[in-house]
This record gives sequence, structure tokens and C-alpha cells, in this order.
Amino acid sequence: MASVGTWLVERRLRQGSVRLRNLRDELRVIDEQLAELAGDADDMAVRSLVSENPGAATEHRHAQAHVDAMARHRAHVVDSIAELERRQDQLLDRLTG
Repeated sequence: MASVGTWLVERRLRQGSVRLRNLRDELRVIDEQLAELAGDADDMAVRSLVSENPGAATEHRHAQAHVDAMARHRAHVVDSIAELERRQDQLLDRLTG
């Protein structure tokens, strides 16, 4: 029969595994959205260069701001995944050590 400590470590490992799966799914979605936003921002950058409309530059700045915000969010999710993987490794060490 497993001790309470072992049971708790196993429970945390299961919870962490679910969280990791969710974060990795979120990262895939973010990557898709970031690629789309970056493509749109690039298109708007070209339009702002060739357009005589001053509003095109403003649209490009707004689009680039969205790209930058999504990139920051992506970095946060990547950091969260790395931290959770580190914690999972520690829990596995406790379980096997």
C-alpha cells in the first residue's frame, strides 16, 4: 500500500500532467494565431509604405502591437511549461528517490 506521501506526489504528478497538456495545447493555438497576426502585420507594413493614407501607418502600429502582445503571452506560456516540467522532474525524483 502506498504511503500518504507517495499518494500526494502521484496526485501532483497527475495534476501537473493535465496542466502540461493544456499548456501545450494553448501553445499550439498561440503559435497559429501569432503566425496569422504576424502575416497581417507584415501586409499592413507594406501597405503603410506604399499608401498615401496616413491611417495605414496607424493600422500597422496597432497590428504590430497585437503581434507583440501575443509574443509576450507565448513567452509566458513557454516559461510556464518549463517551470511545470521542472516541478514534474522534482516530483519524479521524490517518487523514485
